Amino acid sequence: MTVSRSDSSRTLTEATPLLSDDVQNDPEDQNPHILKPVTPLPMAQLLIICTIRLMDPIAFTQIFPYINEFITFLKLTDDPSQTGFYSGLVESTFAVTQFLAIYQWSKLSNKIGRRPVVMVGTLGVALSTMYFGLSSSLTDLLLSRVIGGIFGGTVSVVQSVVGEITDASNQAAAFPIYGLVWPIGGITGPFIGGVLANPADKYGSIFQNTIFDEHPYFLPCLVAGIIAIFGVLLGYFFLEETLRKKTLDAAEDSPVDDREPTLRELLSIPIIRALSISAFALNFNATAFDVLFVLFCFTPIQNGGLAFSPSTIGFILSSSGVIAAAMQIFIMPVILKRIEASKVYNMSIAAWPVVFAIIPVLNIISRRGLVEETDSLDVWSKVMLWTGILLVLAVSKIGGMAYSVSLILTKSNVDTPAVLAVSNGVMSCAMSLARIISPALASSAFALSEEYHLLGGYFWALMMVCFCLLACSLGRNISRLSRSSLTHHRPQKHI
Repeated sequence: MTVSRSDSSRTLTEATPLLSDDVQNDPEDQNPHILKPVTPLPMAQLLIICTIRLMDPIAFTQIFPYINEFITFLKLTDDPSQTGFYSGLVESTFAVTQFLAIYQWSKLSNKIGRRPVVMVGTLGVALSTMYFGLSSSLTDLLLSRVIGGIFGGTVSVVQSVVGEITDASNQAAAFPIYGLVWPIGGITGPFIGGVLANPADKYGSIFQNTIFDEHPYFLPCLVAGIIAIFGVLLGYFFLEETLRKKTLDAAEDSPVDDREPTLRELLSIPIIRALSISAFALNFNATAFDVLFVLFCFTPIQNGGLAFSPSTIGFILSSSGVIAAAMQIFIMPVILKRIEASKVYNMSIAAWPVVFAIIPVLNIISRRGLVEETDSLDVWSKVMLWTGILLVLAVSKIGGMAYSVSLILTKSNVDTPAVLAVSNGVMSCAMSLARIISPALASSAFALSEEYHLLGGYFWALMMVCFCLLACSLGRNISRLSRSSLTHHRPQKHI
């Protein structure tokens, strides 16, 4: 693949930078102290793509408050300790199919455009979410997640759209806005799942003797699906095609060979390879937290958890979304203007081992503060417990900031639309692969820790701390490789 604008004979190798020579030789880019003009953000298009993207975290997180209860309702197992295994299996099924579909969607978007791929994917996720709520067997649960995973593979194309409507001068403002999507979905999804699950028992006659009585977890899935369909309609009428615009802009500047690179060519580039490996580690830890924290909250105190109800779990997850949104709005743009993106990435990754080290302390507080006569905690223990929960959520959202920064790092190290699309596809594949492995491994470790009382029932926490420390080690190469990608191949100025 040719990446240089000045030398069309150069091919993509491990030593070839992904940025064009125009960018490499730009004196303003070499001198960060020179002020550059800021391109106005295409705010309307950014908000539209963020709204479309919102359906994914809502559909994903709305099942968290009730998934374990749903599995119990379907009588998939008589052993409560195996509930976590089945919930992990359901999520892994989504990830397997998403992993297989992501790269293919990315390649297809280079041929037919970003817009139709985004529309089809959003509609598919909407329908699969509704199907999930109507499930009456393990087969239905798994099949709905297979369909959702296939169409959910378009997530990397959405990321490419954001990259194509921004540039280096405004991405520090754009990507934190895009990063708000998951926190907002993290607020809305658990709220929908916690409040709307099992409405016939919660809200009485209005839902009794209806489909919501027969399928008590269909209502939150229906609402999540309707939100996704709204995104489809919004995109159909207002979303612009970014691939054509980007290609025309490039053609007007100079002839650029925008041939789509192969997977092997992409992974031969050190920075892309490092980002992919680190993306896997990041999503492994973050997905494990999503699974383990819900299991931890659902599990009885005597067995190593907190014994919270689905409504309380939904409230906690929604609160974590508020924390994440505040960080994206008030903290992340300021940090990115003052600290190099690769360093921010490593700082975020370093938060994850702290998260998993704190979680077992919450159960210790609950055990010691439990009043057997009332089966509740004393006042001081409640204060300590909720303070600890707030700390865990805050530190986990610091770790979650790495997602937005990884998009900036990917875009900063590529220069053409075709390369951006498949690079985002590779990153998304790495994250999806983590989703395949992480839920099953994390939930199995939790079940084994509980069943055999390994390390006092906290073996799963030690395991995750070790994995998180490994992720910190993997992320250290990114600072070096990102700098070399931007500066190492630049010719020296001659005086």
